[in-house]
Amino acid sequence: MGDPAIRALVQQAVDAAKSGGASYADARISQNRVRTLSTRERRVQGVVDSETMGCGVRVLVDGTWGFAATRELTGDAVARCARQAVAQAKANRRTQVVPVRLAPVTPVANGAWRSPARIDPFDVAIEDQVALLLAANAAALGVKGVPFVTSAMFFLREEKTFASSDGSLTVQTIYRSQPSMTCTAVDVAAGDFQSRQSTDVQPMGKGYEHVLDAKLVEHAPRWADEALQKLKAKPVEPGRYDLVLHPTHLWLTIHESIAHPTELDRALGYEANYAGTSFVSPPEKVLGTLRYGPATMNVRADRDQPGSLGAVGWDDEGVAPEPYDIIKDGVVVDYQTTREQAPALDWWYRTRGQDVRSHGNSYAQSWADVQFQRMPNVSLLPGAKDLGWDDLIAATDRGIAIVGDGSFSIDQQRYNAQFGGQLYHEIKGGKIVGLLKDVAYQMRTPEFWGAMDMLGGAKSYQLGGAFSDGKGQPAQSNAVSHGCPPTRHRQIAVINTGRKA
Repeated sequence: MGDPAIRALVQQAVDAAKSGGASYADARISQNRVRTLSTRERRVQGVVDSETMGCGVRVLVDGTWGFAATRELTGDAVARCARQAVAQAKANRRTQVVPVRLAPVTPVANGAWRSPARIDPFDVAIEDQVALLLAANAAALGVKGVPFVTSAMFFLREEKTFASSDGSLTVQTIYRSQPSMTCTAVDVAAGDFQSRQSTDVQPMGKGYEHVLDAKLVEHAPRWADEALQKLKAKPVEPGRYDLVLHPTHLWLTIHESIAHPTELDRALGYEANYAGTSFVSPPEKVLGTLRYGPATMNVRADRDQPGSLGAVGWDDEGVAPEPYDIIKDGVVVDYQTTREQAPALDWWYRTRGQDVRSHGNSYAQSWADVQFQRMPNVSLLPGAKDLGWDDLIAATDRGIAIVGDGSFSIDQQRYNAQFGGQLYHEIKGGKIVGLLKDVAYQMRTPEFWGAMDMLGGAKSYQLGGAFSDGKGQPAQSNAVSHGCPPTRHRQIAVINTGRKA
């Protein structure tokens, strides 16, 4: 259960807020350590090893939020911080239109949780980590025609203690790790260059063992060779193709076109000023009605997949998350919620015989930031048939198989979008016949998912994800995973993005 002194401080902050007039209060003390290493070819470009620790206090006074934070961790300091949060809430009352109502927390949170990390990245010497990156670079540079290679490692360890006036007290240690490489091949005569990013290796909620399991040195020559192959690839002819999408690519499409538009604050218009709104709105017209895709499409949110970036024991409101369906049999049935947001859907939950409860989607990136609705893991569930990547390709007569994520663009409502990737395999007669380049597909979200006619089974399911999902003002960063099998989408518009001389 962590440090007794830290537990005493968060409780003291909560008590001071209650004494100052708060109807509800919570306090978080977190210690975040971040290490980032970056290299290029045979030299180190950057080493960052930073740490921050402090206390954030959030309160409700007459249905209005207040928040304050301090890096001074003494009893007097956290009590003063709590009183500042109360004063902030009282000042905010003048602009509060509708009082905040919180969904209950049942059961009250109490306990400890830790990411399944076997090796603490911060116990591994920086020299050893840099040596691994430079060895991977050397392996890639051994492939003739690949003169540029970059590689990096990113690690986070967050130790967080939370207490609330509801009686919650939790201690969590969260790890996240990401190794990465980019190999760039150059054809000087043709004036062309192509890059291959190591999207085979996705960020995970694990320790340094994830870096070792990634085998960067062993895989680097293959990634470099694939960059070379892209130079020789045939430019795509624009048109409509059946697309077979690998999980290393599809996770990003899920993130942008499903996960973001089903955030309830976005659907209600609270994010309109910065991160955009959502076409999955208003809730009273789309829940149980809006068809997102075929009946085989099921999307589930969770914060408990082992090794996922979104895995936690409790969110930053002391709610123990549980898996829930966002899309069931192709139809939207729920949104991502917090304790503040869930009561807005009480009418919907009553029709389904459910109690009003937060889905545990509250998060703050550090002690200095106020928590708000952030995306959990949002995943496309595998199909009933035991199909894999090769099966989908074999069933496709004319198409493109896309591996890895690339550049993308999507509108503020998450409706119109364009996505690229890393590798584009041309499919003819159920077989891969070569590589294409300069490929991007254009989509409208419901039409794209409505065109999905095949998806892989459980054995083909993989996790992808991102460390830096931005949202809010001031902006905060969230880490999230998205699981999925490979899928096939019929007759999707493909354009040529080739550079013109």
